[in-house]
Amino acid sequence: MKTDRNSGFDSSRRIVVKVGSNVLTEDHGLNLKAIGSISRQICRLIRNGVEVILVSSGAMASGLRKVGLQRRPDQIPKRQAVAAVGQAGLILEYEKSFAKYNRQVAQILLTSDDLAHRKRYLNARNTLNTLLDWQVVPIINENDTVKVEEIKFGDNDTLAAMITLLMDADILINLTDIDGLYDKDPRTFEDAELIPVVTTIQKRIEQYASDIPGALGTGGMLSKIRAARKLTSAGVPMVIANGARKDILMRLFAGKKLGTYFVPKKQKLAKRKCWIAFNLKPQGALTLDKGAVDAIMKRGKSLLPSGIVRVEGDFRIGAAVAFKNQADRVLGTGLTNYSAEDIRKIKGLQTRMIINRLGYKPYDEVIHRDNLAVTAEP
Repeated sequence: MKTDRNSGFDSSRRIVVKVGSNVLTEDHGLNLKAIGSISRQICRLIRNGVEVILVSSGAMASGLRKVGLQRRPDQIPKRQAVAAVGQAGLILEYEKSFAKYNRQVAQILLTSDDLAHRKRYLNARNTLNTLLDWQVVPIINENDTVKVEEIKFGDNDTLAAMITLLMDADILINLTDIDGLYDKDPRTFEDAELIPVVTTIQKRIEQYASDIPGALGTGGMLSKIRAARKLTSAGVPMVIANGARKDILMRLFAGKKLGTYFVPKKQKLAKRKCWIAFNLKPQGALTLDKGAVDAIMKRGKSLLPSGIVRVEGDFRIGAAVAFKNQADRVLGTGLTNYSAEDIRKIKGLQTRMIINRLGYKPYDEVIHRDNLAVTAEP
């Protein structure tokens, strides 16, 4: 468990760096100085033996200024067109900047649908691994040009967290335009205090974050906290730091205690369980009694019908469903062996009674433990 910052960086051999819009843009367009600084630091890390994947915002903000708009258009086609204009300029500047250090880059555009589809998920991972083997820097952004409400990540903080899990990276460094998570917005309140370490993401932490919006990006601080929740529940640390600080990446790897460090859970989720937990959209939910919750959370058991007290939604066999306790707290996600209709018939029953109720019994388990991804703390 990487409980302290130094161990988190010392053991990191593959990292994801996410850079926000406010770091990469200025009034007249892209901040070329910032792009140059980030590129130089990444190249230095690669020379030091660290594999780096870059998730970069900035396409929308760059495009707005290129086409002369002051704010994001309301219509989706116009937003997509603005992003297309901006993405071309963004990747060109990265290509020029990395070329100064004899380093090639590759542009990867993804939607959440790409990572929810198991085969495409694996294809994306294979492509990224190949690029890293070739020592080409992958530069990833959400595919704004084709995304629609159903398939969008919503912000690059979420995308960066998904890529971190996809690639089994050791840490996510989330670079923004303030020094980390504060107890209130430091741009408004002089007495705002930086929170250097977060061990558990409680409601209080989310309340702090909700008061610190983003200007150009879709995320703001709250989306970063939600990304941190995903990662830490999967056993991966995250840092929020100021991307405008000189040599921020090098200073973090040198052991400087900058930004806010989010401490991960003790046990890291397996890759497939990460995919189940964070890439699949639950089609329903199962509420469990205390005995079932304890069996899953404390003893790593499968979910049996006897522990189910309520079924929500209408889903088929093999669907992703959330499971939660009777206080309505979501504990994780799993792939079900039964449809919602059949689970309603067998909930609360012992396994030996399934065949009498349904006329068949393909499985004892409603969700096998191999298909259960626990994301909440015990």
